[in-house]
Amino acid sequence: MKFKVNTTFFYLFISAIMVALFSCESNFKDVQKSNLSEFTPSGEADSINLKYTDSGKIKAILVSPRMLDYAAVSFPFTEFPKGINVTLFDENAKKTYVTSKYAVTYKQTDIIDLQGNVKITNESGQLLETEQLYFDQKNEWFYTEKRYKFTDPKGVSFGEGIDFSKDFKIINSQKISGQLFENP
Repeated sequence: MKFKVNTTFFYLFISAIMVALFSCESNFKDVQKSNLSEFTPSGEADSINLKYTDSGKIKAILVSPRMLDYAAVSFPFTEFPKGINVTLFDENAKKTYVTSKYAVTYKQTDIIDLQGNVKITNESGQLLETEQLYFDQKNEWFYTEKRYKFTDPKGVSFGEGIDFSKDFKIINSQKISGQLFENP
């Protein structure tokens, strides 16, 4: 038996299927949009200069051109899309300076994620440079798995993966290479 297909009917049938498929896609996109909630900050600030004190002593100063606070989301965080400059003070008022091009702090974990040209320096002349670094505020501890460069008055070292105290007194390096010099 041979079937003969009417070309007009065939084109109408294909057109009807395509219309149905495109209309389903449109409905699917509408359903996707309805499941998305508006992700906007609950607070915004420009040119901030925040001082954190404890028992009458300044512990940290944070300066940033822009801050976005997402306190109303299920995992609240504060974003600094234009970077930060932070000065940390120890119990003897010695300073550690932290800069990055971007930062986000997570309120439930007290972890700060620093990204983009991250630099940490202290009054002893030590400098750590990397592209991403985390700071655990509760334990006052920095860490990264990224590549880094550490400059010290004794020499320069490079590595991948490091964690250290905010005053550089305790440093644990993973993959490390470099050259250290003896003090004369």
